Amino acid sequence: MYQIGDIVMMKKPHACSINRWEVVRLGADIKILCLGCGHQVMMARGEFNKKFKKIITKQHEVKTDQENFYLLPAKLHLPNQIN
Repeated sequence: MYQIGDIVMMKKPHACSINRWEVVRLGADIKILCLGCGHQVMMARGEFNKKFKKIITKQHEVKTDQENFYLLPAKLHLPNQIN
């Protein structure tokens, strides 16, 4: 459904009036990053699924030069990854 790096839309916009979020962490909890102000929110997966509306852009389709707060693939910390 959604993966780390996807840009998603939630049912309600953030306080900064932007409704574009980047999925930063997946697990029992999901961390998302507001692409308007950079605020990070962590919520339980069940709560996220209730508030989630749709995927705007998949991670492999994102043009990083057009996103101000988008994490570059080199900066992602994936689980079970040896550096």
